[in-house]
Amino acid sequence: MSKAYKPAHQKISFVTAHDGVRIAVAKMGKGPTILKAGNWLSHATHDGESPIWRHWLQELSRDHQFIRYDLRGCGLSDRDVEDISFDAWLFDLEAVADAIDGPVTLLGLSQGCALSIAFALRHPKKVERLILVGSYAQGMLARSDTPNARLEADTLANLVHLGWGKEVPAFNQVFTHLFVPSGTPEQHSWWRRLERESASPKIALRTLEVLHKIDVLADAAKLDVPTLIFHANDDARIPFDEGRKLAAVIAGAQFVALDSANHILLETEPAWEVFLSTLRTFLPETKTHRPINATYHLTNAEEDVVALVAKGMGNHEIANVLGKSEKTVRNQITVALDKVGVRSRSELIVKVLSEG
Repeated sequence: MSKAYKPAHQKISFVTAHDGVRIAVAKMGKGPTILKAGNWLSHATHDGESPIWRHWLQELSRDHQFIRYDLRGCGLSDRDVEDISFDAWLFDLEAVADAIDGPVTLLGLSQGCALSIAFALRHPKKVERLILVGSYAQGMLARSDTPNARLEADTLANLVHLGWGKEVPAFNQVFTHLFVPSGTPEQHSWWRRLERESASPKIALRTLEVLHKIDVLADAAKLDVPTLIFHANDDARIPFDEGRKLAAVIAGAQFVALDSANHILLETEPAWEVFLSTLRTFLPETKTHRPINATYHLTNAEEDVVALVAKGMGNHEIANVLGKSEKTVRNQITVALDKVGVRSRSELIVKVLSEG
């Protein structure tokens, strides 16, 4: 079924980096600021439609101002750039952060974790707390210089060189499954589209070369900021031990293992709910929750379904309105019943109407 999905409202602007490169910045939501460090892959205008990223945008902007940006050479940021390096990425993050009033919660995904660590150490007054997902402090060649590590790095580089953005089955099978092995055909198709639209093969290859050499392990050991680290126990892209290593060196860090093989968590997997509930406990309370959400911690997707249940709609009608399958609607209602602590749709409706 084709999904009738309306992307979250956002405002796109640009900041200028130290070397004149224009960086695209997307803002959505209201409240305390969550700033996501740039990561591979993103596209400011397409992420809101993507079944890979849209639930991230929905949930992170629900009670906060959520700000993210495209890496230099990628998405809506300047594509033709000379400097692709970790230092340049850090300068870009600084340019984005400089335009934000007050301190932020800094969110790092994948390579964005290393950027977040380096930034937090250099700007401790700007970062209130740190959230790292699928993290690593050392790239593949920084943590190991063995022949096998070099062979793996070269193999990935060759795959990018030969197959990036193309319908090359061998490349798609390997590269897509490193990020979302449990994804549906639709989600895999969106990931391939993101490859094509986010960056050229040349930029992708230069980016990958930088990723392999990242090393902020010494910086991580010097941090003094509340830190929450998530890592999928079967992450195919970044080894689970890399997340544990960071948790061991960052003083007071909380570590949460997620039961998933996906480097980017998908909305339909149980690990996503674990991530959200832990995240909300870690973040300070906000006043923008609607009452039913504040009490029962429904996700946006669950809340949308519950709101239509309260209007007396059946599963088939709800599925058509929200562009979901009936199975998904049925599952989300079951989860909502459990969270609210009721046994039937009628009891759920009473709860919703009486509590907001």
